[in-house]
Amino acid sequence: MKIALQRVDDGFNMEAVDEGGHKVLMDSSLENGGKNNGVRPMQMIIMGLGGCSAIDVLMILKKQRQEVKDFRIEIEADREKGKEPSLWETAHIVFHFTGNIDPDKAARAVELSMNKYCSVAETLRQANTKLTWEVKLNA
Repeated sequence: MKIALQRVDDGFNMEAVDEGGHKVLMDSSLENGGKNNGVRPMQMIIMGLGGCSAIDVLMILKKQRQEVKDFRIEIEADREKGKEPSLWETAHIVFHFTGNIDPDKAARAVELSMNKYCSVAETLRQANTKLTWEVKLNA
């Protein structure tokens, strides 16, 4: 994998581009001297957790011929207080499904993703992040 970062302005705003040309803007907060023009790098890790798990879960449910009409994830995460560097301490993921989905299959797909397939989840777990989750169907 190759990633290129280019400074966009005279502050901390960076554009990251992957090998496929996909772009992401990153920046720091106003309080830290940034211009708030992009996602914080640590937020990207949590976004990656959601994206990684979403792909796993949807692939598993598709193979099981479950009818997922809508799907979204909400994540609340907290970093360590008073430490530098400040790692992710906890992350709670809520998986929201709409459709004709067997509740046991949805729960199992999420469990497989979070405990077996999602590399971002394992990366966070290796950094001692406490990961918790719940599944909500048609709610």
